[in-house]
Amino acid sequence: MKLGFLTACLPNVPLEELVKWAADHGFEALEVAAWPIDNARDYAGSSIDVASLTPEESERIKRLFAENNLVISSLAYYDNNLHRDPEVRARFHSHLKRVIDAARMLDVGLVGTFVGRNIDRTVEENLEEYEKVFRDLVSYAESREVRLMFENCPMEGWQKPGVPGNLAYSPELWRELFRLMPKGSVGLNLDPSHLHWLGIDYHAIIPEFKERIFHTHAKDTEILKDGMNQYGIYGRQLGPHIHGGGWWRYRMPGLGEIDWRDFVATLVENGFDGTLSIEHEDPIYSGTEEMVKKGLVLAQRHLAPLII
Repeated sequence: MKLGFLTACLPNVPLEELVKWAADHGFEALEVAAWPIDNARDYAGSSIDVASLTPEESERIKRLFAENNLVISSLAYYDNNLHRDPEVRARFHSHLKRVIDAARMLDVGLVGTFVGRNIDRTVEENLEEYEKVFRDLVSYAESREVRLMFENCPMEGWQKPGVPGNLAYSPELWRELFRLMPKGSVGLNLDPSHLHWLGIDYHAIIPEFKERIFHTHAKDTEILKDGMNQYGIYGRQLGPHIHGGGWWRYRMPGLGEIDWRDFVATLVENGFDGTLSIEHEDPIYSGTEEMVKKGLVLAQRHLAPLII
């Protein structure tokens, strides 16, 4: 197993600088952000401009990683592939295919994305759309020897307050999503932080889905008891929206409630030998490049002793 991080947390740091910093601080892999250059999403970035990537540039990037003893664990582009607006959806799909093409040029076997959700349709209708949409996307990826994987973030409130904006957030839905796609072609970028605040046992699901866990995220969750007492599980209803509803928040690994020793051990016991990638969304270690890097170093020091 390798330890890395998702580069979206440092969107203004050039790739060459990111790679050298990561190598100097004990990381072995980078999950490289590949959103469009012109992008206003939060927690997004463009460490590689896949729209203009050439074979010559891809060779330069591969040498950069090799010279620093790092690997690219995945390319990351998480957006709503079932968006209700056909033009927006088509734009997302077009960019996702560029990310897949870039993965092929870079010899990267994984691309992470969201299933998303058409907020105007029922879950059942969304699953019908998903089968049609992802048959094409999976076929495109397979033709380039790339596998797609879904992060299990609910993206609550993404399109409508209080409603999950990404279908791939629970074991019930994973079973159906995977049933509709060829085995081995799509899987999970498993993140225990989402499962924890949803009340799902993140250890217990690993044996059932072990063949679908292609990659993992390391992000922690802290339950805010005072907030829970004020707002309950539906979160704050009056005033500005608070991420986490005011009763939970994401933290760096080791500062929340995830048992990382047990999580890593359970992954290993079930045959996982991929990458554990730190996804930095901790509001305390944010705001400046210096603070973000401090958070990454803190997480690396907590997780590195657990990884063999």
